[in-house]
Amino acid sequence: MAVSEAIENYLETIYILSQQQSEVHAIDICSYLSYSRPTVSIVLRQMRENGLVTVNADNHIFLTEEGGRIASRVYERHELLSSMLMMLGVSRETAVEDACKIEHDLSDESFEAIRNHLNAYS
Repeated sequence: MAVSEAIENYLETIYILSQQQSEVHAIDICSYLSYSRPTVSIVLRQMRENGLVTVNADNHIFLTEEGGRIASRVYERHELLSSMLMMLGVSRETAVEDACKIEHDLSDESFEAIRNHLNAYS
């Protein structure tokens, strides 16, 4: 399933938050992304309809298998690209911002080549 960059960012955010805390709620996503509650609610509904997240009776948000697969892929790209840029001398702040831009558009082939290259030298 092809998802938009915005949806990838939401999934990555839920992934990160779920690593940091036991429960993820819409308000946590609002705070993390600095988005309004109505905006987050609309996107969460779309993600539920597309089978990327589930929400239980207590309003805890969970990634589905497909949502988790996409989120972990985006997160891995973000972490590796940030690290690579910092290794090249880019400041942490700029590296994180740039990695966020690159992670969504970089082909799988190019990402694999970058990962293999970095793994060969670490």
